[in-house]
Amino acid sequence: MNIRRSVAALSLCAAVGAAAAPAAVADDSPAGRSEGLYGAKDPKFDGVWRQSLALLAQDAVGVTPAKSAIDWLTGQSCADGGFAAYRADTSKACDPKKGEFTDATAAAIQALAAVGGRADTVEKGIGWLKSHQNEDGGWGMNPGGPSDANSTSAAIGAFAATGQDPAKVSAKGGKSPYDALLALQLGCSAKAAERGAFAYTADKGKPVANELATASAALAVQGKGFVFETVGKDRGAAPEPLSCADGKGGAGTTKDTTKAAEAALAHLSRVMSDTDMHLKSAMPGAKDQPDFGGTADAVVALAAGEHSATAGKPLQWLQGKDSGAAAWAKGDPGALAKLILAAHAAGANPRDFGGADLVQQLNATGPKPEAAAKGAESDGKNEKSEKKSDDDGGVGGVWWTVGVCAVVGVGIGFLLSGRKRRQL
Repeated sequence: MNIRRSVAALSLCAAVGAAAAPAAVADDSPAGRSEGLYGAKDPKFDGVWRQSLALLAQDAVGVTPAKSAIDWLTGQSCADGGFAAYRADTSKACDPKKGEFTDATAAAIQALAAVGGRADTVEKGIGWLKSHQNEDGGWGMNPGGPSDANSTSAAIGAFAATGQDPAKVSAKGGKSPYDALLALQLGCSAKAAERGAFAYTADKGKPVANELATASAALAVQGKGFVFETVGKDRGAAPEPLSCADGKGGAGTTKDTTKAAEAALAHLSRVMSDTDMHLKSAMPGAKDQPDFGGTADAVVALAAGEHSATAGKPLQWLQGKDSGAAAWAKGDPGALAKLILAAHAAGANPRDFGGADLVQQLNATGPKPEAAAKGAESDGKNEKSEKKSDDDGGVGGVWWTVGVCAVVGVGIGFLLSGRKRRQL
């Protein structure tokens, strides 16, 4: 995935209780869909999330999103810069304590930074994240909530997408987002099968390995969000597992983010190798079934670490006709975007994903795009040719393209993204 250098930039648990106001319908939109919004399903829990992913995926493959789609996402911003999961009536004020979400805000920032032209909204969103950073350096799903791996990872992606070094985004106590994440990584004192994995949160005692949190954190500790420049590269070696030769252990074993990322990627690779190259659903009570969104997140994280060959194995599984991924993503803009971003990150062609054109399918779920770069993604590796001016995206002048996420939702984000939050 690739946010443009010139202006570049995981669960939504909305408490939108009021009934939705009548939605305006665009001429080119199916009946019942708000103008500019992707997808026909109720956006109450994932409107901002799926819209953000859709814009990012289109931008990554050289498609210029419709202005109405960008306007819709911009209009969802609250007065203080944060984003709710979905605002049916944007004339009503947001609830700053429980109606705004880190994941939604971070995803929207990355998307608006990528497409450009919404500098004020992006800057206010960054300000919102900074004002709600916890003392341990991380973020919770809601303001003031305990830091979790997925929300913190999404926030890191937002800062990286706007040209800011996440390591320098410090809380009052001087701790950075990386401090919060590394404290959630299981070290040498954990079971061998869990070493290198990340827990979702540690607020209820001993951290527990969570593959979806691991996929999110493995991307974030590399300083990347949903989009990054190392598309299709491979360092020629498998991810390096956590070294426990010195006998030391415990969560937060290493302060080296590169080693932390490698250990997390090695854990994901090991887990997927035992399950026909995919992650399984981690939702409590769920049947023994594949987690397509989580597997796509793992592909993205591996590709970000320049392990495209390793990422290619679960990507190949996703493309397989028997995997069920195509049926899972059909008509769902967020799911389609995840598959597109995974394919693009690993150097594959999302226009020929197991014989399906995912880009065309995504475009069909929303307003007609403005344009597509000539020959974009014709070989799975081409970049969008157009450049945006420095004032198109927001904070910090020229923005470098970087990578996300992945949202393990408490009761909601998993509906779209496949990221389910769990604390055992």
